[in-house]
This record gives sequence, structure tokens and C-alpha cells, in this order.
Amino acid sequence: MSSNDIVSFEPATGKELWRSRAGDVDETVDRARRAWPEWAALPLATRIELCRRFANEVRKQSDRFAELIARETGKPLWEALTEVDSVVKKVDISVTAYAERTGQKKLDSALQGTAAVRHKPHGVMAVLGPYNFPAHLPNGHIVPALIAGNAVIFKPSEKTPAVGEFLVECFHRAGISEAVVQLLVGGPEEGKKLVAHRGVDGVLFTGSAQAGIAINRKLATSPGKIVALEMGGNNPIVVVDTPKISDAAALIVQSAFTSAGQRCTAARRLIVKTSMYDAIVSEVKALAGRIIVDQPFADPPPFMGCVIDNQAADQLVESFLYLLSNGGKAIRHMTRPDDDLPFLSPAIIDTTAMADRPDVELFGPLLQVIKVEDLDEGIAEANNTRFGLSASLIGGTPQDYNRFWANIRAGIVNWNRPTNGASSNAPFGGIGLSGNHRPAAYYAADYCAYPVASTEMDQPRASVGVGFKDA
Repeated sequence: MSSNDIVSFEPATGKELWRSRAGDVDETVDRARRAWPEWAALPLATRIELCRRFANEVRKQSDRFAELIARETGKPLWEALTEVDSVVKKVDISVTAYAERTGQKKLDSALQGTAAVRHKPHGVMAVLGPYNFPAHLPNGHIVPALIAGNAVIFKPSEKTPAVGEFLVECFHRAGISEAVVQLLVGGPEEGKKLVAHRGVDGVLFTGSAQAGIAINRKLATSPGKIVALEMGGNNPIVVVDTPKISDAAALIVQSAFTSAGQRCTAARRLIVKTSMYDAIVSEVKALAGRIIVDQPFADPPPFMGCVIDNQAADQLVESFLYLLSNGGKAIRHMTRPDDDLPFLSPAIIDTTAMADRPDVELFGPLLQVIKVEDLDEGIAEANNTRFGLSASLIGGTPQDYNRFWANIRAGIVNWNRPTNGASSNAPFGGIGLSGNHRPAAYYAADYCAYPVASTEMDQPRASVGVGFKDA
């Protein structure tokens, strides 16, 4: 095997799925730069029509696409099908968002001409995708960028390149030039080179805070590049008074363990009012114990698959043991039935007694529980993080939620709903280590085009005033 080979393995079986040589960054960027002007010059209606054809291609290939996503990520087939559906729906949402967020404006004045606001594409956009939603999340950057008139270079995660390739092929089958949307296969080195390349006008990233910070630092002296960072979260779900114990438990389990906890919006910390602690924790523990963890195509269908690879599984087990040995109290142990495969049981640990809880994103099925006396203490504990992506309040009154909403620091704030499952019809992003104030989803149009202000007259007309001598 060549050292330049990128190889993808099925995490649920360990079998090799896909391999390819790493791409040439310079050649890929040069090709995109040459193709971009022609794409940008197309009428908006033409670009939209081609993106709609892409959605139809994905729809036609939905079963094959979902099977590939399930195989390469280890997620259940039902969840992979919902991801493909999100890819299709992203086109119509992006069309509407572009019209609303980047609409043209004109103000006429007889003496001053016309004042106009229109938007231009940036040029060549680099999209760096994650492995947890290897089609939906990069597609949420790619489609708005294309509609706006940009060329796109998509570097998928080196852990899910096969899905990235399939996604790009759907764009090409729809009639979008192979130079306008390109796949760049590679690992961290190719990603770094692409980000820093002088021929790239923007970087749209989804992934870890560590990688996002590195990108931000690398581009600190390049203010001309638009940078949108969609990073992780140490997300709190706060429970106060509620009679709906089983409903609350279902929301907590959905928040913490959907996608094996591999969502940036997954609940990492369950913050519970003391008076609710016993009832809530008992119900959550019981429900978590009923979760089926299995291979993507198993029957009955599992709620949860494996994590992405053995390295991730090892790190999560080590993190659980660290919490346990530093004051944590196990409520439900993390187990690993097969040391050769990255399947983990959903784990719950009380970290109330820990003097210094680590403020990190533990990206997997590991939920920490923290006991508080009241809502105000719960809000303070929820904000005890450098992240700020998603937060939910379970229970309480409308007044409680108003206080929670006003004081919590997060880009997504929910009431009696999970921390995850955000709508693509709303902005998606966070603050702190969760993002750089460039939310994606419905607001992706904002970073895919820039506004241009103009004043225009069909003939030059001017006169000089104060400060001139008589002719």
C-alpha cells in the first residue's frame, strides 16, 4: 500500500471499503480557478436548476447512497436514510434562503441616481467535511456556495471519503461541471495545504474545535478569505420541575445517544435539579439500558451503531475511566463487547463531586450528570464551558424558560425538546469554541456571497460647489 493512499474501513466490520491516492492540491485549485468565472456568469436561475437536478439525482440513488453512508460510518440504516433525505431537502431550503438573505435592493433618487445592493460570489470555496454526517453537513456548505456562484473544492474526512465521492458524483451527473465541484481526497496535510492556498477565497469547515482553531490561526493574516467554522459543543440539557418523567428521559436519551453521541449538538451534560434527580436519573438509566446497539443492517434495527473507529472507542473508554478515577460515580458503565470493533454501550456518570470537570467535547455515547439546587445554579453550570452550541431546558414554567433563554450562552436554545435535531430552516451555529459567528443552515447564504453597494446613473452628472474660483 502506498503511503499516499487514503483507505476507508467499515467500522462495524473492520473490512476495507474504499481506497484512492491523495489528490494534488495545486492542480485541483488551479482547475477550480479556471472554471469559476464561467459558472459565476451563468444566470442564477440556471445554477438553481442544476442544483435541483442534483437533488433529483440523490433522490434516485437514495437507497444506494444510504447503504454506503451506513457502511462507512457504522450508523443504522434508518438514520442514513434520514441523512440522504436532508441532502435532497437542502436544495429548496438553500434557494429560499439565498433569495431572502441576499436579495437585491434598489433605492431611486432623481438627482442622485440609483442606489443598489447586490451580491457577488467569493470565488473558489474549500469545504472541509466531517465524518459523522459525511453527506448532509458538507452538502449544507456546497449547495449554498454553488447557488451563489462559487466553485467548490470538497475535501471529505479521510474517514469517510467514499461518501464524499458519491456526493460529488451526484453533482456531476446533474450536469454541473467536474471542474466546478471537485473532490479532493486526502488527509490532514492536504487539508492544511488547501486551507492556506492563495487560490482559495473561502474556507467552510465542519469539525472539531481543535481543527477549527488551527484553521483560524493559520488564516489570521489572510483577512481576505471568508472563514466559516462550525465546531463542537459541550452541550447542557437542564432539568427542573416536571411531572413528565418518562418524556423527559426520552428527550435526554435522544439528545445524548442518537448517532452514538457523535453529533456536535449531542447533550454531553445532564444538569438536574436535586428534587428531580432520583426520578430522572433512574428513568434515563433504565431507558438507556434498553437501547439496541448493533450493526447498521441488523434486524431488529438498532437505535445506535458503533463509533467511527477503534481509536475513537479507545479514547472514549479512557475518558470514562478518567472521570471515574477523578471523583465521578458510575451510573451506567461504558462497556465494549468486542475489542476489535468500536461498539460501545451508552454510558452515564455522575460528575457532581469532581472538583475540576474537564471542559472538552467527548464525542460519543458518554453522558455526565451534575446535580444542582435550582434553575439559576443550573444556568450557571450550563454556562460553565468555553463552548456554546446547543442547550435545552426540560420542564419549568414559561417564566423559567424566558430566564433560561435570556441567560444561556448558546446559538441553539430549546425548551422541552432535544439538544439535537436542529431545523435546516433556521440558522445553525454557536459561540465560543463552537463557531466564529457565521452560522450555517439557513444563514449559509451569508458567507457564500458578499454584498456590493453601488450608486448608478445612466449619464455622468456633477457640479462643483464651495471652494472653487469663478471660471
